[in-house]
Amino acid sequence: MSRRPNFIIFLTDDQGYGDLSCMGNTDFLTPHIDEVASTGARFTNWYSGSPVCSPSRASLLTGRYPGNAGVRAILAGHRKATGLTNEAPTIASAVKELGYRTAVVGKWHLGLQEQSRPNQNGFDYFYGFMAGCIDYYSHIFYWSMADGKTDPTHDLWENGREFYDNGKYFTEMVTDKAVERIREMSRSEEPFLLYVAYNAPHYPMHAPRKYLDRFPDLPQDRRIMAAMLSAVDDGVGQIMDEVKRQGILNDTVVFFQSDNGPSRESRNWMDGRGDPYYGGRPGGLKGHKFSLFEGGIRVPGIFSWPGHIPAGQVIDEPCAAMDVFPTLLTMAGGDPSRYALDGSDISGVLMHQEKTPHDALYWEMEQQTAIRQGDYKLVLNGQLVESEPPQDPVFLSNLREDPGETRNLAAQYPALTEELTQKALTWRAGIEKTWDEKFAANYRSTT
Repeated sequence: MSRRPNFIIFLTDDQGYGDLSCMGNTDFLTPHIDEVASTGARFTNWYSGSPVCSPSRASLLTGRYPGNAGVRAILAGHRKATGLTNEAPTIASAVKELGYRTAVVGKWHLGLQEQSRPNQNGFDYFYGFMAGCIDYYSHIFYWSMADGKTDPTHDLWENGREFYDNGKYFTEMVTDKAVERIREMSRSEEPFLLYVAYNAPHYPMHAPRKYLDRFPDLPQDRRIMAAMLSAVDDGVGQIMDEVKRQGILNDTVVFFQSDNGPSRESRNWMDGRGDPYYGGRPGGLKGHKFSLFEGGIRVPGIFSWPGHIPAGQVIDEPCAAMDVFPTLLTMAGGDPSRYALDGSDISGVLMHQEKTPHDALYWEMEQQTAIRQGDYKLVLNGQLVESEPPQDPVFLSNLREDPGETRNLAAQYPALTEELTQKALTWRAGIEKTWDEKFAANYRSTT
């Protein structure tokens, strides 16, 4: 039997569809991520499972729609916060049964209760933080202080041990630890899965001077975005260099995506202004983080496996983060049919130019529900801005002709609109039923 591949999963945080040079960005470059794309396949219609972080991460790791994974909203950061449980096994749990060594480095954000932590959900090793965001240098979670009742919480862990490493830039800490884990795990004959979950470019918008100095002529909001993503890109380059040094490049599947679209939240500014932040770019798509229009859920999606996935591919087939679980498990020699999955194995899409296995893809976020079927996308109660009223109760678009969702075709195609509406509502009802039966009792406030 040929050697089973290693897996490296890269995830960035609040990075827009248009914020890589391989995705068309021109005001700064991401050469190391671009190199990964050039050696494999880059998707133009890759989707996250949600327009916000916790549900998106749950979908990626469990191969399910977020509601079927037990995580439908941004989870709290206090130390009793509930989240993921082994009711929804992760890809780490699945490949661990096949003899893989497993590790996660970076942001978890899937719960802090004991049952929700990484080591209880398939990962042999964890290094990073478990809340939604931290100060990049003190590693303290401040976000919930706004209610006047919640104290700041230090949030830096290695497995179950809290430790302090003040003054170090967390993006670089993630990179250094990922390199260390690859070096250590490569000593074994057993393959490994490494999940590298960068929290950049999520607020607070922090970057060392050496990265900011690369972009002296960019506007303030764009400059800090470029600096933070350059730190990530350098990190991807260092990690891939270590893979090459260990002689395992051709035995390693690499996957990269962002968790959701760019944040427009005013807290990105850090100067007290209440203006929306537009430092991240959705690449001409409509909407941002929190929205079920394309800018909130369509993200970069990149696969590389030299000698197996043909290099230089640009794939237009719609696929999603929930497909990663069954795809990697199949590559590892496992059987996805043993698991309750919503995602599908897309090995054929990657290796043999097959069509997407999905008849339709679905999303839900609070009152919003969406479906993509072929070229058509329907959004119910779609929001452009969080906490504001929906733009339209029903919005139908043809994404091939109008990827920016600028024209509402609902009145022009009433039969199609009704068909997609009923499919979306039926799917949503199923999500609600599963949630009530399996997960609602475990759910806690996200504040």
